[in-house]
Amino acid sequence: MSELSGMVAIVTGSSSGIGERTAQRLAELGAHVVVNSASSVEAGEKLAASLPNGAIYIQADISDKAQCENLINGTIAKFGKLDLLVNNAGWTTLVPHGDLEALTDEIFERTFEVNVFGTWQLTKMAMPHLRKSEDGNVVNITSVAGVRPMGSSIAYSMTKAALNQMTRLMAKSHGPVRHNAVAPGLVETPWTKDWATQHAGVAAMAPLKRSATADDCAEAVLALVRNKYVTGQIFVVDGGLTQVS
Repeated sequence: MSELSGMVAIVTGSSSGIGERTAQRLAELGAHVVVNSASSVEAGEKLAASLPNGAIYIQADISDKAQCENLINGTIAKFGKLDLLVNNAGWTTLVPHGDLEALTDEIFERTFEVNVFGTWQLTKMAMPHLRKSEDGNVVNITSVAGVRPMGSSIAYSMTKAALNQMTRLMAKSHGPVRHNAVAPGLVETPWTKDWATQHAGVAAMAPLKRSATADDCAEAVLALVRNKYVTGQIFVVDGGLTQVS
């Protein structure tokens, strides 16, 4: 049997980037994976079809409560249980921190609707099922922007700080379900492929001289899943950037 045989995992926002690589690694280790995206249906279906162990794809925008319910209900209908929720879905756009007018109400609200409200309501819906698991587990993909005053926008940084605190609060009050977070620095993904200036800045400053990769983040998720006595932790994966900035 593979290491994670029998585990059922939802990975939100998994049609590309960190979520895609996390879904692949979980499936490689034996898990049944539910691939999810808000809009990239073709990419999500293609990924699910490529994974072993009967992976499925469910489209859902986590900022919509009804779609969150469909994601959870579809998982239970297919696999009968849920052991792991990886909250990877998120939204951001580049807005200079010094330009308050550029951070419009629409950008601010959309950032919170997806990153905080959506993650919260999906986690809350998943909890009754996670409590039935022998090792119910939530891993939130947050950011070093939630630890330090940096990030793609002030709103984004605020949302990731909220998720880090949510992680700690849920771990404290809702064990034995485990709640941890992976907080990457800048990651090379399709979302950031045009952010050459930002990647160059990280390479110049970080002790490890590069941005993170999706694989770096997926392996951090696996480390938290594997260690069954870890909860309430924010695992920073930033090549040492927060040590020097």
